[in-house]
Amino acid sequence: MEIQDVINHKDDKEYILKAVEENAKLLEYVSENLKNDKEVVMKAIIKDGEALEFASKNLKSDKEILLIAVKNAPWTICYASEKLKGDKELILESCKKYGQALYYASEELRDDEEIVEQAIKNKGIIIKYASARLKDKLEFAKIAVEQDKQSYHFISDNLKQNEEIKQLLGK
Repeated sequence: MEIQDVINHKDDKEYILKAVEENAKLLEYVSENLKNDKEVVMKAIIKDGEALEFASKNLKSDKEILLIAVKNAPWTICYASEKLKGDKELILESCKKYGQALYYASEELRDDEEIVEQAIKNKGIIIKYASARLKDKLEFAKIAVEQDKQSYHFISDNLKQNEEIKQLLGK
């Protein structure tokens, strides 16, 4: 289906359901009403999680929608509502495949050991966004530095002097 066809049928739910099943990102061109229709948005994000970008603000606050999108495209956590950026299940799901999700996590979740561990296993340098308490945890500093030596710059000053950390850096 062509963009112009979708624009011409932007309020026709049945037409749009077929269109987004074929090409999820056509969601960009549908009416605001259908961008807020859970069935239409679900159909799109099941096909391609990246289509979440075009969903209504309201549906970006729907945990069920976000979980599907994040499973298909973990980086789409950036579109989550502020409330959902504080949802442990959702942030953890994203961090498993996309360590950068820690950047979008609430302050509380940046201090959650399970979430931070998943994030730094995926992308060590993301320890930069962990809480000060977790930047000072030897176990996490080791994971981060092993994953990416540049992570050293973001661990606590205390751990920068640690012999195990120095060994990981080859010093």
